[in-house]
Amino acid sequence: MKVIRKIGLLVQRDGRILLCRKKQGTPLLILPGGKPELNETPLQCLEREITEELGVAVKCAEPVGEYSDRAAGEDAVVQIELYMGELLGEPSAQGEIAELMWWGPNDDEAQLAPSLVNHILPDLRRRGLWPQR
Repeated sequence: MKVIRKIGLLVQRDGRILLCRKKQGTPLLILPGGKPELNETPLQCLEREITEELGVAVKCAEPVGEYSDRAAGEDAVVQIELYMGELLGEPSAQGEIAELMWWGPNDDEAQLAPSLVNHILPDLRRRGLWPQR
């Protein structure tokens, strides 16, 4: 099965996380970020992708963990190297991003990509980095 490597950014504000919906591929909400280019470090990838997708820069990105699950909208497995950080400025949907959403712990998980529901949010809850439902 095809494997897609992605670098994701977790941004929290007022008890919510920033998620995005792409213009094509899947209607599910995903973390901002993307695929690294040749010889690009994870942080270089994040900086490039966040600038392209959100129109802002990344501040203080720290590694959170690595997660794997079926890809949203593709017959593939996605491997996500996740970082937590802050944004410099107010993000807006740009490039391939159709919509941004600040998603909270009581919002509908059916809107989320499998990796968020099955691995990322449960891990963050276990580690005290995200509120329990």
